Amino acid sequence: MNHLPENMENALTGSQSSHAFLRDTNSINPTQLMARIESYEGREKKGISHVRRTFCLFVTFDLLFVTLLWIIELNVNGGIENTLENEVVQYDYYSSYFDIFLLAVFQFKILILAYAVCRLCHWWAIALTMAVTSAFLLAKVILSKLLIVQDASEREALIPGGLSDGQFYSPPESEAGSDEAENRTVRNHF
Repeated sequence: MNHLPENMENALTGSQSSHAFLRDTNSINPTQLMARIESYEGREKKGISHVRRTFCLFVTFDLLFVTLLWIIELNVNGGIENTLENEVVQYDYYSSYFDIFLLAVFQFKILILAYAVCRLCHWWAIALTMAVTSAFLLAKVILSKLLIVQDASEREALIPGGLSDGQFYSPPESEAGSDEAENRTVRNHF
């Protein structure tokens, strides 16, 4: 006959099970336990890998290069302030390079967030940004006025005297047909 209250019996069985657990815990090999603890600590302390750091550096330089090219384009087309206002405030898809700069910023943010901050080990972020960037740039080249051939009057203004069929531009200091004379003299020497 057991006259212990029910709560007391539960307490005794609970303490017996905890003693059994402690006995099982003491059977763990301490070297294995230390190896596991060190592996978890090593993950937290480990910095960014060299390959990941190089990739993030490449993405950063890509953004800086596109920015530099855009600034040069702004400067060449009539001063930075005027051209900046034309390209940003009065944005035109067909003639502005501002969207290409924003595309580079988008690519930079996504890739740095994915591979430096979140430390992803999958290629989907690169595939996504490259697909978006390539599609946008291809559409811009096809639809824009950036590749329209200059009209004939502008081409004639660039090349003095114009060109006829079969005639090539010759610099002013050389005479027409001088190549043939040089070839004859070289053949006669041999």
